[in-house]
Amino acid sequence: MTTHAWVVGARGLLGSAVVRRIAARDDWERFVADPLPWSRPDLVADAAESIVAGLLARLADGDDWCIVWSAGRVITSSSAEEFAAELAQFESILEGVARAVDAGAGTAPGAIFYASSAGGVYAGSANPPFTEDSPPVPISGYGDFKLAAETVLSGVAERLSVGSVSGRIANLYGPGQSLDKMQGLISHLARAQLSPAPASVYVSLDTLRDYIYVDDCADLILDCLARAIALTRAGRPLNVTKNLATGQGVTIASLIAQLKSISKRNANVMLGTSAAAALQAHDLRIASTVWPDLDERDLTPLPVGMHNTLDEMRTLMQRGR
Repeated sequence: MTTHAWVVGARGLLGSAVVRRIAARDDWERFVADPLPWSRPDLVADAAESIVAGLLARLADGDDWCIVWSAGRVITSSSAEEFAAELAQFESILEGVARAVDAGAGTAPGAIFYASSAGGVYAGSANPPFTEDSPPVPISGYGDFKLAAETVLSGVAERLSVGSVSGRIANLYGPGQSLDKMQGLISHLARAQLSPAPASVYVSLDTLRDYIYVDDCADLILDCLARAIALTRAGRPLNVTKNLATGQGVTIASLIAQLKSISKRNANVMLGTSAAAALQAHDLRIASTVWPDLDERDLTPLPVGMHNTLDEMRTLMQRGR
């Protein structure tokens, strides 16, 4: 029995890690498809329908399928128009998925994962650490967008009788982080450590975040999907929201101290101010009470993950990237 997975956003930080972790599992196989026509909103639904039809056609008796949604261009500072456009695109693609699944009625059970954001949805919530029982209180359009996408997914999954998991991911870090976006503090700190230009930090150094290494997160995603597929196969498809985090709060000051220790030199950091800091919560410790047995695993220690990130950044800079 094999689980066939279509990874949407396979070249990004999370998607590339999911691809790596799929390759490490004997009973999983990545379904490789052409990229979606992101610049053509009028074509994405048909393209998604064709891809999922091909995915379902690959299944042998006893096989399962899943979709891992790790794509996305918007960030906290994106405009309302950008959020609306990306949500509409997500809805269109899921509609294409739904058409393919409907056409293949009676095929093997499946599940869909959506990469949501713990920081986005809990930014205004009270009483950390935040669990799935904490009322989400976004304070930015980004958080509103993530909640809306979660709702879209659960509605489509319920209509199709497939499982769905909205994974509210803590601060993701590790090799593969794009520095084109103002995201990924650890990667920005690592790059600054190897260049003359300092990393700018616009929030207080006692700001608390939960940092989860990307490969650890990818493994947790696959285990969540396996659980969701098993429940669907048993006739109990669920729409699950789960926080994906380490459960450990780390201050920015601690990150800087770790980097200093790893690199054997003072951190190249500049403190500043920004209006965007108002959209950042001070304490975003995250925990999970949903499927807690899946969280019982060895995780990559923060110093090891930071060292790996620094090594990758050094390699990229040596290549002139």
